[in-house]
Amino acid sequence: MKYGKIILAGGNGYLGGVLAKYFSGMADEVIILARKPQAEQGNIKTLVWNGKTIGDWVHSLQGADLLVNLCGKNVNCRYTEKNKKEIFDSRLIPTHLLGKAIEEMKNPPKLWINITSATIYRHAEDRPQDEFTGEIGNGFSVEVCKAWENCFFKTNTPNTRKIALRMGIVLGLKDGAFPRLLNLVKLGMGGKQGNGEQYMSWVHEEDAVCSIEWLLNRPKIEGVVNCTAPDVIKNHVFMRSIRKAFGRSFGLPAPAWLLAIGAKIIGTETELILKSRWVKPTILLSNGFEFKYPNIQGAVEDILKN
Repeated sequence: MKYGKIILAGGNGYLGGVLAKYFSGMADEVIILARKPQAEQGNIKTLVWNGKTIGDWVHSLQGADLLVNLCGKNVNCRYTEKNKKEIFDSRLIPTHLLGKAIEEMKNPPKLWINITSATIYRHAEDRPQDEFTGEIGNGFSVEVCKAWENCFFKTNTPNTRKIALRMGIVLGLKDGAFPRLLNLVKLGMGGKQGNGEQYMSWVHEEDAVCSIEWLLNRPKIEGVVNCTAPDVIKNHVFMRSIRKAFGRSFGLPAPAWLLAIGAKIIGTETELILKSRWVKPTILLSNGFEFKYPNIQGAVEDILKN
């Protein structure tokens, strides 16, 4: 096997499942840290943790090639005070716990990747935001990202390289944003959202997991890394790409006022749809990472094909 041990903290969600499947064919073992037990699937096994206290799970981190932290309550909810607290706590507490555990290890993981969010950058319609010249935005979701990354980087882990991977919208058929947008297309409502001019920074799920392995084998890269496809597109182009791949020529648009009403009904925030995210993956591109799906039409067609 190419790798010994891969650890996925909070890896029982959508992206964790994609990562587990990907690494299971190239690692001796893939260990998922989750709150509920799961039956072993080949070399993928689950260890129970609560994400708050040290337990027997900590021994699994010893000698790991890679630790990926995917913990965090889904932000697709209304920003009530209760939900805000849970969003913060579900990210900061496990990150602090993992840092504390690693600080005390003699043989800690070689690389620790925290999956953070590209939404940390400001609303951008004028120029791309990259790791070097990007400007941090304002608002609740940005404050979450800032606190999360501060918690991640403040721990002293001299023997563990750390990367905050600022992930764009991960596209895949099983979960995430894509199947929900596809349902709108199926119902004839797959037009632009708002004015449709907001940029969307996305990444195909295969490129997301391949970039993580690629970073594992680039020991000189650390710190903040953007993980988004180079083809940043506007919302109306994105929705048109889904309609084209699905065979629908028209989709009813959803103006901002209608989105505000719908968001309240389904319990989410319009920011998730209307914020313009124009993010550039400069570090990946300048160091030679090759995206398998750099363009949105090819990515969408592949997802629907599968």
